[in-house]
Amino acid sequence: MLPLEVASAVAPDHTFGILTGPNFAHEVATGLPTAAVVASVDARLRGDVQEMLGTYNFRLYGNEDPIGAQLGGAAKNVIAIAAGAVIGAGVGENARAALVTRGLSELCRLVVAFGGRAETVMGLSGLGDLMLTCTGRASRNFMLGYDLGCGKQLAEILARRSGVTEGVSTAAALIARAGEVELPICQAVADLLAGKTTVDQAMLQLLSRPRRHE
Repeated sequence: MLPLEVASAVAPDHTFGILTGPNFAHEVATGLPTAAVVASVDARLRGDVQEMLGTYNFRLYGNEDPIGAQLGGAAKNVIAIAAGAVIGAGVGENARAALVTRGLSELCRLVVAFGGRAETVMGLSGLGDLMLTCTGRASRNFMLGYDLGCGKQLAEILARRSGVTEGVSTAAALIARAGEVELPICQAVADLLAGKTTVDQAMLQLLSRPRRHE
């Protein structure tokens, strides 16, 4: 379930929103400039959160599409694992750029299928979050993928971590929710994490997909 689905099930009489975006917490804590999104169908809630939490260095944008914002925050962790694996395996920056771009296309299909808006994917909770999580070495998900690409085993990587690497659980959950939506990168990550494939096999499978128009 998405976060707001859980919240609505627990407190159905309340209105909720989601705060998300390309933010490393340690940078926010030190006051470095940051932009984020507060997404809700309730305009008053959006405005109240912007007023209460927004500062000169923490710029908050409103968004009417909480579905798109939630899915962006979830899927970027999975795509970041793939991006890290590409770099860890030494496949190159070209491959990472291609993978992240195609990952953005997967996210767009997923958001629209769930009733969200395609334009949300091009904003802070989509493209913005992907850029940060798929390139920043402070990203737990990127670094987990990087270690996998270097040949380390998932159990070994997780045993040495104290924080949560969200994409490990999210990959299979996204595939379960996606239904008929085509998510080849997310599927490859889910299979890799489940031990059904290797990094090399996953890359070969993605590169061997039928030719298509962008």
